[in-house]
Amino acid sequence: MLLYKQLLAFRPSKMDFIFAVKTFIAGMLALYLAFCLDLTYPMWAIGTVMIIVNPYSGMVSSKAIYRLLGTAAGAVVATLITPHLINTPFLFMSVLAAWVGFCLYISLLDRTPRSYVFMLAGYTTAMIVCNSINSIETVSVFDMALGRVLEISLAVVCTAVVFATIFPVHLGPAIQQRVDKTLNDTRQIFQKILTEHIADNNYTQLLGAITSDIADIHALAAHLAYEKGELQGMTKPIQELLHQVTMIVSNLTATAERIRQLNAIDAHYQQGVLTLHQHIRAFIQSKIDVQESDLTALPAEFEQDFQHLHQLARPEQQIILDGLKMDIRHLIQNVFTVKLIWQLIQRGDKHIPESIATLTTSYPSLHRDHGMALRGALAAMVAILVSFSLWVYSGWSAGYMMAQLAAVSACILTAMDNPVPALKLFIRGSIYAGILTVIYILGIMPEVKEFWQLGLVLAPVLIFFVMLYPHPPLAGLALPTMVTFIMSLNLQNRYIIDPVKSFEGCLGSVAGPIIAVLAVYFIRAISPEQSASRILSLHYKAMREALYLPYGVEFRIHLRSMLDRIGVLNTKLVQSAELKQAMNLALIETSAIVDLSRLDELANRAETPTELKTAIGELQSILDDAFRNQEKQLHLAENILAQVTQQITRLEQQLQQETPADIEQRLRISLNNIRSSIFHISTTQAGA
Repeated sequence: MLLYKQLLAFRPSKMDFIFAVKTFIAGMLALYLAFCLDLTYPMWAIGTVMIIVNPYSGMVSSKAIYRLLGTAAGAVVATLITPHLINTPFLFMSVLAAWVGFCLYISLLDRTPRSYVFMLAGYTTAMIVCNSINSIETVSVFDMALGRVLEISLAVVCTAVVFATIFPVHLGPAIQQRVDKTLNDTRQIFQKILTEHIADNNYTQLLGAITSDIADIHALAAHLAYEKGELQGMTKPIQELLHQVTMIVSNLTATAERIRQLNAIDAHYQQGVLTLHQHIRAFIQSKIDVQESDLTALPAEFEQDFQHLHQLARPEQQIILDGLKMDIRHLIQNVFTVKLIWQLIQRGDKHIPESIATLTTSYPSLHRDHGMALRGALAAMVAILVSFSLWVYSGWSAGYMMAQLAAVSACILTAMDNPVPALKLFIRGSIYAGILTVIYILGIMPEVKEFWQLGLVLAPVLIFFVMLYPHPPLAGLALPTMVTFIMSLNLQNRYIIDPVKSFEGCLGSVAGPIIAVLAVYFIRAISPEQSASRILSLHYKAMREALYLPYGVEFRIHLRSMLDRIGVLNTKLVQSAELKQAMNLALIETSAIVDLSRLDELANRAETPTELKTAIGELQSILDDAFRNQEKQLHLAENILAQVTQQITRLEQQLQQETPADIEQRLRISLNNIRSSIFHISTTQAGA
């Protein structure tokens, strides 16, 4: 009902109409050339256009290239396995299911646009196999595979040319606007943390939203290499910029935690915070043209401002202020790092200064869930085995359509926690496409004699549904309706209207997704609560790993991956209050993993007393047990929490003996941060 209301309320914009007309032109051009070249299935040329289109020319080009590569890989595999296994149906189905499952597994792990290559390589193999078997008496598998590659290539070229030449819309300005917004959001949050005393954990929701935005922009930046806009070729620098912004997110979280701790004891020190903020803000804004030498610079009044804060603060606030000073110093340095990279990007300079420890790797450190990827692959395998078995053993002529759409449906939406609602929408779209197909085949197509007539009768439907593509709530219905409609018409040079065959094809296009829905529902689908719990378990595993990472580039990459996981976590629409709280606390915990690394660093210093090294080692062992416990359950067992608290207190008492001043200060800061930010024990609770 909601979808119908959205359709009735839909009012296309000028850009929607231009996008739809460009898509129509590209689709009809691809279809016309496919007719001229007498390709076996011209419908795939126009169908591919409907699949790869996007308002941004760079995304169209990149998706087109990825689709071509995936299609070519799928064609090669189909050509290799079909002649050798076609006479052993069960073995054939098993090998095909294993290949599609493997490709889908890799695709789900690679959270970049190139994952499309792997997914497509899998289900293209299934599609070529299905069509080859269906036309086995007239077309060889090699010809079928070659025809598919040619049809896809034709669609790719036509779409890329049309979208690059007719009112091109570049992705660069959109990314630049989003990056500017993200940087502005961090400035505003910093101001709120220091001057507005926002409510406990409210800032974590704001910073969590930034981590989600960073993940989105990171994926979008991959398309910049395929367009001629302002940021062409700036994929790696922008992704490095985003990695560095995550460091700012961590600094802001740590800063907010120290302010919260200080306020819980006494707010008298706040008299000096406003002056500190004004000096920091003026200093950052004064550096309009950032140089490498500025990366370690601090405001001239920095030390004086913190001396004033120490004078205003109570004795029990002194070590917390030391931690705040360290966090703000790192924050200023990271802000200048981001400003320098952004400044170079806007000048068109791809070079990252050597003084910046780059976090960009050849294989980005992003959150990956191997368990869910494996379940998604298994669901696809089951869908393929069931659909192919029904086709083979029933002898249904339209079974090939059922089998190939089962493979496609099982692959395209498995990245979602619960793909079932979206797959149901896919089925609904297939039903609507079937109704349209019947109307066209019985009432319209018999009167079409020329290509211009074909374009004229297809224009209203194609343009209307493509105008829905840029609107997420409606795209889920428009895309399957459009693609299934085009495929069901089965447009060919020697076109023969066969209503029965077309109707059976429509039934097959509905039956395939139904099989996929059932397989995904019983094997892959999980609730947002279950997904969030899994991610939190991986979060605590990463916390444990941080215990043994020396501070440096490797540690920062690890922190980057943890913050990316927080971004994914914040997309989960959970209802449980307990889970919501755990999700908010996860960001706070991540901001303090530098203190876990510092424990290991201090324990390995030559000047650290032997007794202190032993005590730090005992704390690390207890923390290891604590994180292992939290991997299995959200709430830490009370006895382990008590051990953590006791060992931290024991360490603090041990520091009262002869310990080098630098080591004592750093260790006190880390112990306070671990107790407060990781285990959420307040200063008053610690004192008790």
